[in-house]
Amino acid sequence: MNSGVLHTMQALASSLPTRKLEPQQVLFEAGAPGDSIFCVLSGAVELRWGEDPGESFGPGEVLGVGALVSDNHRRHGTARAVVASELIEMSREQFLFAVQETPMFALELMAGLERRLRRLED
Repeated sequence: MNSGVLHTMQALASSLPTRKLEPQQVLFEAGAPGDSIFCVLSGAVELRWGEDPGESFGPGEVLGVGALVSDNHRRHGTARAVVASELIEMSREQFLFAVQETPMFALELMAGLERRLRRLED
């Protein structure tokens, strides 16, 4: 759990949309355009690439970060709720504002990416 990212996104929550997903509901599909990231508030979301075992994201974890680095981003995997879940959605513009207001937010997000990469290596 990345409490720093969750705390920052919760602080911005009044201006950010939330998404509620039912179990097995798709958040986004591989190949779809993507221009926002999602932070899990409650529940769990699985991200899968084809038939490969997926990655699970719980409270405080962020998925969809590829949308922050390219203007015409296409999702690489399909994200689906494992259980009833609530997420905060943040656009690229909102992310840039958050980084200006709270520079540590970017470092917390990068730390989360590093943890994900280490898990994938194991």
